[in-house]
Amino acid sequence: MTFGTWMKQRNVSTHLLMIVIGLIMIYPIIWWIGASLKTNAEMSLPGLFPSNPQWSNFVKGWTAIPSHSFTRFYTNTLIIELFSVAGSVLSASLVAFGFARISFRLSKLWFALLMLTMMIPSQVIIIPQYVMFFDLNWINTYLPIIVPNFFGGGAFFVFLLVQFIRSIPRELDESARIDGCSTFGIYWRIIMPLIKPALVTVAIYSFLWTWDDFFQQLLYINSVDKFTVGLALRLFMDSQSTVEWGQMLAMSLLSVVPSFIVFFLAQKQFIEGIATTGLKG
Repeated sequence: MTFGTWMKQRNVSTHLLMIVIGLIMIYPIIWWIGASLKTNAEMSLPGLFPSNPQWSNFVKGWTAIPSHSFTRFYTNTLIIELFSVAGSVLSASLVAFGFARISFRLSKLWFALLMLTMMIPSQVIIIPQYVMFFDLNWINTYLPIIVPNFFGGGAFFVFLLVQFIRSIPRELDESARIDGCSTFGIYWRIIMPLIKPALVTVAIYSFLWTWDDFFQQLLYINSVDKFTVGLALRLFMDSQSTVEWGQMLAMSLLSVVPSFIVFFLAQKQFIEGIATTGLKG
């Protein structure tokens, strides 16, 4: 056996192994799709897909919650997403610009303290946060979920953007100042366009984390008409004596579509932002 033949056989074996592992990893998704097309009676039967797919599960599931439809729940979720993503991108980039480009007293200490907040378990601050928002009369509103994103956007986002901004030559700032550009002008006109890949990364992370943040939504939102998609899925367990599993799985399948679309459309910028941040940081 020649070396070339051995390498070809090795490559085939590697690809076959990767295909097998890939199929194992996507098996739960295939089962999920099949189960969303089944009736309750077929759920315990063997086989991934039913002999008679119940496409009506998607139609009936959309209006399964009494007096409400998933149109309302998606609208509520997208409102939260719009403000959360905008707040994270704008505030995190502004804070990161301050740490990366502006010299002020104890800047390193404040940045270290900001990084330390990443190590605080979220369970520790749940009660203090709830008491604070209760005193502000923000319970059963979207403000506890949205407003924190406008105050830095999160330590992780600030850290990511700081590393990216530090890789940009300071000579650009100096040239802009000579041309009469203010500090905020440098941030808005020079830095923001150059960190677009990192901003897309922040936007995607913010979108996905907010979309999947079931606990905060459960904690602060009480009215059904203000429920998000995640909270609405829980109503399938509460609103019917017999759980329509096919309808619930159909709606849960639709609930991941927006995240998939966002990542698919922005994956190039996302990967570029992660790669360049890691290399230039």
